[in-house]
Amino acid sequence: MKVNITTIGWGTGTFNVLYGLKKNENYNLAAIVSVSDSWGSTGEIRDQFGILPPGDIRRAIVALSEDTGIVRKLFEYRFNAGNRIAGHTIGNLLLTALTDITGSFEKGIQELSDMFDVRGKVIPVTLDDTQLGIILEDGTEIIGETNIDIPKHNANLEIREAFLVGGGELNHRAREALVNSDYIIVGPGDLYTSIVPNLLATGMREAIQKSKAKMIYICNIMTKYGETNNFEVEDFVNVIEKYIGENEIDYVLVNNAPIGEELILKYKQEENKQPVRITDMKLFANVPYKIIERDVVNEQDYIRHDPEKLSKVISDFVEGWIK
Repeated sequence: MKVNITTIGWGTGTFNVLYGLKKNENYNLAAIVSVSDSWGSTGEIRDQFGILPPGDIRRAIVALSEDTGIVRKLFEYRFNAGNRIAGHTIGNLLLTALTDITGSFEKGIQELSDMFDVRGKVIPVTLDDTQLGIILEDGTEIIGETNIDIPKHNANLEIREAFLVGGGELNHRAREALVNSDYIIVGPGDLYTSIVPNLLATGMREAIQKSKAKMIYICNIMTKYGETNNFEVEDFVNVIEKYIGENEIDYVLVNNAPIGEELILKYKQEENKQPVRITDMKLFANVPYKIIERDVVNEQDYIRHDPEKLSKVISDFVEGWIK
């Protein structure tokens, strides 16, 4: 019998999770993806055509496609010439066209998935036209994922609350996937712009609580300036629990492999990021989840999660080697 695994979130981190897992034929995969993106080609298409933002959906299709190499190049190909199409990616345009042809964003996703032999389900977390909003510690409200992701405000201010504008009812297909999952994997990805928008969907907390799945939270390797300044592992977990409730996370997977000092310095100087590390295991003595430390990093020119390493650790969960 196949194992049902559902991911929540988006960004490079979740891409790498799906890219690693899709090679295992014993897994049924579902990717629940945020639809609050508002910048670049995605934002323009959203405004001009009135459809849900295709960007993160496009990336999920690429991650789960049979031939990721050429498909990724095709989907991410961005026109540089032409007044009307300059800046748009092929993938965004294809999904927009298929949405128009089929009359449905979800049908468009399904058609595109069939065209590129996608191994799993790609599910928008909501079918409502939503925008992400946050409230900073000084009470300032910021609306729009782009404005949060690339802050024009004082990025040193702490985010106190996140919310959705425009509804955000949980897609029934997302609920079905969650309730019937054996494992739910949250993250990794930018906490407030890739993960939390999914958790804010009305009905998400209830679906997670109804599910009997084991939940694995994959913590970020690095902080992000403007979202998780100076965060440690427990801070990430606290935010997740704020929106889904306590006692839902079973495992927190944390990278424990060393990262080169030269690369750490580069990230600090260029992006004001720093590694996320466990400084004191005593802090987790009475928590309801189990900390799992593994080498899951891929550090070449960038610091990111390694698909193969993630896949092996998740296999250890599924096969009962981690309990």
